[in-house]
Amino acid sequence: MFEFDRETVDALVLDSAEFRRLYDKYGALKTRVENANAKQVVMDRQELEHLKKEKLQLKDRMAGIIKGYRSVHA
Repeated sequence: MFEFDRETVDALVLDSAEFRRLYDKYGALKTRVENANAKQVVMDRQELEHLKKEKLQLKDRMAGIIKGYRSVHA
């Protein structure tokens, strides 16, 4: 996620409690989705779809924070 701008992500993880919280939650959801897709965890399709949507919403929120950070630190 956001590998194209690792420096900005690293700065935000250090400087922003909100971004750090979103980033950590995104990582946890990503792991749960990957485990479900790999059949390492039993999960019904509806729950998996909910996790995927939540993960996407977090990614969108982080993208907005990154965009705002870049506009100030460009």
